[in-house]
Amino acid sequence: MRLVLLLLLAFPLNAPALSQAAQEFMTIARELEPVQCQKRQLRRQIVLAEAEQRSDDARKLREDFARLDRDPKTAKLEKRLAELQPHITKDDLPQINRQNVEAFYRCE
Repeated sequence: MRLVLLLLLAFPLNAPALSQAAQEFMTIARELEPVQCQKRQLRRQIVLAEAEQRSDDARKLREDFARLDRDPKTAKLEKRLAELQPHITKDDLPQINRQNVEAFYRCE
């Protein structure tokens, strides 16, 4: 009996499985990754164009950004992410955060 207890303490237990909401959240986030990357790059370009006082470029970049926001498929997926957010548990956050960090660096 002591040996079993010692073995259980010696080897860490597996992390709890992701909740259904977190699984769906991560799937949708992975699907939206290219759009989010594009938006991040556009935001940077807009700020740079404004700093360099290139108002025509900034206006065109804002239009491109708005076009991405108007895409019905993207809007639907982003709305679903917002609905899932309250259902994500504290135990899900490390894996979701890891996915977000990896996506951020893939975008760079």
